[in-house]
Parts: sequence; structure tokens; C-alpha cells
Amino acid sequence: MVRLILTHPGGAHKDDALAACVLAATHQVPIVRRNPTPEELADPLVAIVDIGGSDDAALQNFDHHQYPADHPPTCALSLVLMRLGLYEDALQFCEWLPTAEWFDSRGPNRTADWLGVPRKVIAKLHSPIDITLMRRFSAASELRPGETLYEFMKMIGEDLIDYLTSIRTQIEEVAGKVEHWTLSSADEPFQAVFLPRVEPIPAEPSGALMAYIRDRKLSATTAAIVYPDRRGSGYGLTRYDDHPQLDFRQVSAEPDVRFAHASGFVCKTEAQKPARLQELLIQAWIPQQT
Repeated sequence: MVRLILTHPGGAHKDDALAACVLAATHQVPIVRRNPTPEELADPLVAIVDIGGSDDAALQNFDHHQYPADHPPTCALSLVLMRLGLYEDALQFCEWLPTAEWFDSRGPNRTADWLGVPRKVIAKLHSPIDITLMRRFSAASELRPGETLYEFMKMIGEDLIDYLTSIRTQIEEVAGKVEHWTLSSADEPFQAVFLPRVEPIPAEPSGALMAYIRDRKLSATTAAIVYPDRRGSGYGLTRYDDHPQLDFRQVSAEPDVRFAHASGFVCKTEAQKPARLQELLIQAWIPQQT
């Protein structure tokens, strides 16, 4: 166990804040923001995050700044997740993690180049949630269990750990239930993955289904997912990876469609029979322009 989480003072970044969140959820000990002493760097009971020039999991040291410029993008959160044995699944199922690694180790300009977007797009992705958490964390010199900001950070860490420790179980549960549909509209075949309403329903059925598709490397061939609607007895129909040939606005007038999003990416239906769900998918399909 760890008795103290230590990270650098001054401006905080997303990687050290998230690393502190995960460690707070794991150990529930104070977070102090100051430079470490040599004795603390050698003490495995002190977790040192994003400072100290040492990456040593056995000593709970999680700094990446000593690595050369050509080292694979790595951040403090990466190192903490590696220590917990969660990194590989995080890399596969948390699509935001590689971007966080790039941003912290390469900066916003190179991250924008890597993403293939203009530099100004990076700033447009921030929200008041990011800004307030970073500002309040930066202003604190010490955070203790029971304090509002500490407990909020601990919740972030708990949710991330819970997701990563349960996702494999959810994938295997889904794998034993799903059906793979090949449908055709205007002589164009397309694939959908269907999760029937079988107990127990995953807490986030659409998320579990998407994780299954990524894990089974079906992303390139899947156009839609169909999953139990947690707000009713019917199903949700969603275009997978924003597939351009599905627009559920085309079925919004159907009597058994309860809701179709204004942008067309999802609809909710009271229909329960697979044949009817397939009909709705086919009606929502937009043939390729020739």
C-alpha cells in the first residue's frame, strides 16, 4: 500500500491529474503537490507522479520526462495503468488515451498533426469540466480524503478502474449472446450486430457491444448495432462508428419508433422482433451514389 501520493506543484495537466485520480481510488491517501526528496523517491510507500525523473514501478515512481524525444508517446497515467496491469485494455478500449499520451509528451501542435486536424481544434475540445478540474487541482497544495475535490477525483479514478476491470467480462458475456446480421438494401449488403434482451443486460449495453466489436476486430465491416433499450422494452438502433449510409431520420415516422435523433445517428423503437428491427435498419440505409 501507499501512504502518500506526491506530484509536482504549479500547473497541472490531464495526465498527472488522471494518474492522481487512479491512485487516489486505489489507495485513498492524501495527494501532496511539491517536489519529492531523494528519500521519498526511494520509498515504495510514496507514489511519485509526473516528477522526479524516475520510472520505477516497484518504487511507485511514475515519471516519463526523462525519456528521449523518439520514445513512444507515454504519460504519467500510462505508467500508473501499467503498474496496475490495466494499460493494454485502456489502450484498446479508451480511445482518448493515445491522444492524452501524445498531448503530454509531444505538445498540442504535434498532437494536432498526428490527429490530422488544425491546431485550433485541440482547444475546441476543452470544456468547463476540464478547465475547472485542472484549475482547482493546480491551485491545491494538498488534498485529503473527505474533501470535495479529492472525492470527485477519486470517483473519476474509481469509474475508470471499474470500467477497465469489468470490460473483459462484459465482452465475454456479450460474445455468448450476440447475433451477426447480414442485411441488404438496394442490393447493397451491410452488417449489423444484435444483442438480444437476455438477462442480465449489461449496465451499458451499447458500450459493451461496441467494445465487443473492437475486440473481435469487426469495426471495418460493422455498420450498425442493435441493443436492448434500458428505458423501455424495445431496442436502440445506432450506426456504428458514425457509418455514413445509415440515417435513422428515415424511420422517424414509423409508428413503433419512439425517438429518432435529429442528426439521424440513433433511434429507439418499441419493436422487439428481430425481423422488424431488420426492416427498420434496411429502411434507414442510404444507397451509395453512383
